[in-house]
Amino acid sequence: MRGWTKVILCAGVGLLAAGCPKGKPDYQQGRKAENLQDYDAAYDFYQKALKEEPENAEYQIKFNQARFEAGAFHIKQGVRQREQGNLQAAMGEFQRAAAVDPSSSMADQEIRKTADLLAEQEHKAAAADAAAAAASAAEMSQLASAPPEIKPLSRAPISLHMVNDAKVVFDTIGKLAGLTVVYDPDFPARRIPVDLNGVTLQQALDIVSMESKAFWKPVTENIIFVIPDQPQKRRDYDEQMVKTFYLSNTVQAQDLTEIVTGLRQLLDLKRLQQLNAQNAIIIRDTPDKLAIAEKMINDIDKARPEVVIQVQVLEARLDKMRNLGILPGQTASIGVVPPGTTTTTTNNGTNTNGTTNSTTQNILTLQNLTHLNGANYSVTLPSFTANALLNDSTTKIIQNPEVRSVDGQPAKLRIGDRVPVATGSFQAGVGVGSTAGTGFVNPLVNTQFQYIDVGVNVDITPRVHPNHEVSLKVSVEVSSVTGQTNIGGIQQPIISQRKIDHEIRLKEGEANILGGLVEKTDTKGRNGWPGLGSVPLLHYLFSEDTKSYEDDEILIILTPKIVRMPEWTKANLRPLYTGSDAVVQVRREADVRAPQSEAAPAAGGIAANPGAAAAPADGANPAQNAQSAQMRFEPRNMSLKVGEKATIGVVVDNVNDLFSIPFLLQYNPAVISVEEVQHGGFLQGGNQEIAIVQRVDPTRGQAIISATRQPNTAGVSGTGTIMGVVVRAIAPGNSNLSIVQVNAKDSQQKPIPLVTSEATLQVQP
Repeated sequence: MRGWTKVILCAGVGLLAAGCPKGKPDYQQGRKAENLQDYDAAYDFYQKALKEEPENAEYQIKFNQARFEAGAFHIKQGVRQREQGNLQAAMGEFQRAAAVDPSSSMADQEIRKTADLLAEQEHKAAAADAAAAAASAAEMSQLASAPPEIKPLSRAPISLHMVNDAKVVFDTIGKLAGLTVVYDPDFPARRIPVDLNGVTLQQALDIVSMESKAFWKPVTENIIFVIPDQPQKRRDYDEQMVKTFYLSNTVQAQDLTEIVTGLRQLLDLKRLQQLNAQNAIIIRDTPDKLAIAEKMINDIDKARPEVVIQVQVLEARLDKMRNLGILPGQTASIGVVPPGTTTTTTNNGTNTNGTTNSTTQNILTLQNLTHLNGANYSVTLPSFTANALLNDSTTKIIQNPEVRSVDGQPAKLRIGDRVPVATGSFQAGVGVGSTAGTGFVNPLVNTQFQYIDVGVNVDITPRVHPNHEVSLKVSVEVSSVTGQTNIGGIQQPIISQRKIDHEIRLKEGEANILGGLVEKTDTKGRNGWPGLGSVPLLHYLFSEDTKSYEDDEILIILTPKIVRMPEWTKANLRPLYTGSDAVVQVRREADVRAPQSEAAPAAGGIAANPGAAAAPADGANPAQNAQSAQMRFEPRNMSLKVGEKATIGVVVDNVNDLFSIPFLLQYNPAVISVEEVQHGGFLQGGNQEIAIVQRVDPTRGQAIISATRQPNTAGVSGTGTIMGVVVRAIAPGNSNLSIVQVNAKDSQQKPIPLVTSEATLQVQP
């Protein structure tokens, strides 16, 4: 007996184990881990449960939610590590997020950002070499990619005070920078005042052009062309470029059209072509307009933010009905058949068969009533019905879909049925019968139907904000078919509707509950004998009570999760200078800022006036004159290739009354050679000529150079370039360019002490 008990017990345990879901333990462990916000463990447990039961929809939903939450958790940890400067740890967190949730676009975005930061830290030198190689390759290209840019002999600050013809002013600035100035034949003579204090060459040319109503453009690296500022001259001389912009984040042709329309309106572009097939834009215009268009395209061509919205639809329905009591019959009938009744026959006529129709009536007289007894009565008593009914039903519906949408694009969710509804009908037409002159109407009627979505309908349009908030324009409709009605011979459905339209703004992960979709119905009824049906307790014997209760409540929970943020950088938000309405142009930061120099110039590098163009500047600061004068090279470091030539400026700083400056230059003749010496413009003092003497000894690597002003003239004061030394690279190696001896003198032939420095030249193969 005990053996059979064990067998039955083991069989029961086996059947119980077989009936339990295989993944239930892992699912329970996942729920516990999720409640503790241990999303990695929850992800692992849900994954195991889903492997055991791949078709379980509940496991699938929980697994997807845990995967999303685990990925978002690692992304937040990675952002925190990156803000603390630990880029390696941040990269590990982002890679873990991408491994857990491969569909996460935010993880890929953060991995790219962190990889860029790591590359910037680890490969700065490699990036610089790559940029130099790219620039060298661009220079070696057969076709020029941009108009020429001026490369002045000196970039020292310019100070100029004079009132003279515009051409004289332009020529003076050109000599100070070692540039040649040519003019348009229509350039008019105009006397202008110029008062420049420590400005760059670009600023000096722009200011003088503004005063003389002209504009200038580089022809070569050391020649500029000055033209009258007129619309026709602008069209004739403005350089133009063509460039193709490939966009990577536009999806529809309409997006590309919007960008093209914006560029046309903002920059007044005339030569612009939109290529939908290549997702590209081709623009031909001035370099300044192309630079502005490029910034605008880079600012606009961004991947749109994306958001995943978890929609939870909870419907709880409770129906109760009670019918209790004894319902007696509420009607009774009595029939009387007295004795001695009289039968009267009346002939109503003869029918078709020859028989006579007659009617028999029982006549009750007053005399018969005195002889009535129990045998003359028939009574029909009412029936009793006992009811005892209790109905209690509960319905719970859970729907948990996820909707992913791009910023600004509507997302639609439809859960339910499509119900046909008649929208109209028409008759086929009128025809003519077979008999001449006889018409008939076609009885065939065609009915048109339209399908209506009945169930849970959700329309959501998200808008992602930079502060991790999401605005949702939501339309929620819950409808159902509650009955049928006959309209025009067609059964039409009766559709109950509960709808809400509103706009909300939520933080990422914040849940919003849409309530109020509640329907409650209470019904009470009593049916029984009057009087007795109202007596307490006894009314259950003489009446029936009916009670019904219906409660239908729907809750919709919306939870947004951002999967891609707007990639707006500081460069995108930075404004850009675009010139005036008539002339669209861009400028570099160095062109609009005051130049920086090691020693501030005196009251003027050149002091010029109509009477004495080369006189020293008035009002010079004694403290500045008291500073030691210097003689240096500009630039101090240079890299050349074999066979390449370059010009190195010889600059003096803070000199006073400089008249002549002979010096000895020393270099390595095996690496470089001195080819020629050019005028620098500083000693000229406006229009004064200077004498330059040079003698180069290539075997010893020495060059004796002397620059002297005209006799009976005053010296010059301030800072400027006295000459330019043209060198050529001969062989790979390094060479120092040094001033080993200098004998500068003022207008009184007194020596001027100068502190000298040297330059370093590197020659590459």
